[in-house]
Amino acid sequence: MQVRIIDGEAASRLMEPLTALVVQAGEAILSVNRSAMRIDGKQDGSPVTEADLAADRIIAEGLARLADDVPTLSEERTHLASPPFRGSFFLIDPLDGTKEFVAGRDEFTVNLALVTEGMPLLGIVSAPALGLLWRGIVGRGAERVRFDGATIGAAEPIHGRKLPKAGEPWIAAVSRSHGDPRSEAFIDNRPNAVRKTCGSAVKFGRIAEGSADIYPRFGPTCEWDVGAGCAVVTAAGGKVTDGRGGELRFGERADTGFIIPDFIAWSDAEAVTTY
Repeated sequence: MQVRIIDGEAASRLMEPLTALVVQAGEAILSVNRSAMRIDGKQDGSPVTEADLAADRIIAEGLARLADDVPTLSEERTHLASPPFRGSFFLIDPLDGTKEFVAGRDEFTVNLALVTEGMPLLGIVSAPALGLLWRGIVGRGAERVRFDGATIGAAEPIHGRKLPKAGEPWIAAVSRSHGDPRSEAFIDNRPNAVRKTCGSAVKFGRIAEGSADIYPRFGPTCEWDVGAGCAVVTAAGGKVTDGRGGELRFGERADTGFIIPDFIAWSDAEAVTTY
């Protein structure tokens, strides 16, 4: 298959149909009865439910209609992936925060990214139970969109917060389920840090909309957990780096199991070099 490279202009044309597809996947998740659904365990010990698989099926079928010449890497279909990916590919987590979902909480997401030449270009992070999604294209801005069922509302432009002034508190988005000592120490080193607990990739949305300053994760995650949020945060004027402030790249190495060892999401890109 010929390698396809999707640039910002082409990504803009895809944004609305991709948004509708992600919202449809969220509807499928919400239609599952959590108290009676089947839950299986993966080899890594993480849970997978019929809701994960239903959302993944809808996204796979939709992408086949929209862009069948663009490869896909999905959490639920890693066995079909053929990295390294050249040109552009879709990176998908059909249900991020499965533990939150199983526990009956509302902060789980559908994550879809379009990666071009190793860097997330377009991202959509949708929280179906909240009726809220964040989306963006790097270099073209980010938006927050509310939706009710399949009805998608008007888009509201968003931008990350500027670096807190001296004496002002940093707001850190932190995980409810995945705390670690290094992340806690990093937050403690920010002046007067205040923690804001969020589930799944909702944390990236809070960074992008300017309601939090940093989201550090000094523990392993996977590329599909981070790709969409990375694009949205970057489009909103922020930056997502590795734990040392370096660049994150996606879809280039299968030998690592698509693992990202650590990352920090910054609401203000200038904060990366200032702190």
